[in-house]
Amino acid sequence: MAAYARIVSTGRYLPKRRITNEEFNRRYGQDVGDWLEENVGIRARHVAAPDEVTSDLATHAGRQALQRADVKPEDVDLLIVATDTPDYLSPATASVVQYKLGASNAGVFDLNNACAAFVTGLTIGSKYIMTEPARYRNVLVIGAYAMTKFVNWDDYKTATLFADGAGAALLQLSARPGFLSSAMEADGRYHDYMGIYVGGTYQVPSEESLAERYLVIAKRFPPDLNATHWPRLVRQVTEQAGRTIDEINRIYFTQINLNIIKTVMTQLELPLERTHWIMDKWGYTGSACVPMALDDHIAQGKGPKPGDMVVFCASGGGYAMAAAAFNW
Repeated sequence: MAAYARIVSTGRYLPKRRITNEEFNRRYGQDVGDWLEENVGIRARHVAAPDEVTSDLATHAGRQALQRADVKPEDVDLLIVATDTPDYLSPATASVVQYKLGASNAGVFDLNNACAAFVTGLTIGSKYIMTEPARYRNVLVIGAYAMTKFVNWDDYKTATLFADGAGAALLQLSARPGFLSSAMEADGRYHDYMGIYVGGTYQVPSEESLAERYLVIAKRFPPDLNATHWPRLVRQVTEQAGRTIDEINRIYFTQINLNIIKTVMTQLELPLERTHWIMDKWGYTGSACVPMALDDHIAQGKGPKPGDMVVFCASGGGYAMAAAAFNW
């Protein structure tokens, strides 16, 4: 019997503290809110508490996904945490989440290709199930983001964009098709455009370097970068799945810019109601944004239905890209 991997449940978590554009207007003494809403689509965002770390966000989202599928933590075979804001440089944040969840039988690893990590994790998790079904039956993939821990709050150009949160999806062994196809690409010449460059071997922590520990946007990405690559990736995974673009029932993108999402949907000739966005109310949540958008769409009763073709398309610093197609 063929082994397939399906998404059977989702979960999400938002920190309690919510910051509106109006609060930032008062903080910075200028109108940043109108620009954010018009050019990016952000009106508010959630920020982790001082004592809340990435593993906490991930644990909440993962627990919800397991509860909705009626799967016990000890029945998880593999736990993948997709994040570029880990608890530690080492060990893996996934080890911490395993402990906090009580997923004592799960193998674990972190995955970091910036904001493309969750979609990459879905692909890897699906292939574990499909190639070793006797060992991997439940794979929990969690995208978690606590980037506000690394922003410079005196820099309104970055502090107003980034937010915190987590989203999760449970992949399960299935007798009917789920995962259909995937694509991963990168353009490494953009590796030094945006990132947290202190903490690794490139710039080992010191008294001097810790003063520069913040997320840095060192260079401006080409404004059409995502609008150029996203449609191509979507077409690629759709063709690999033996389907056509108009057969896509739901599609979820990295929640970096609402205008770009609308542009890409126009390029793909898909109606806007087949996608969903959350950056307006939750800000930019990086590696967590794709599963959070999926979970929110499902919670609203507008998400994928059985038999739907669903496509995920994500990109992030590096410049890393990933897309995947699933049968729901």
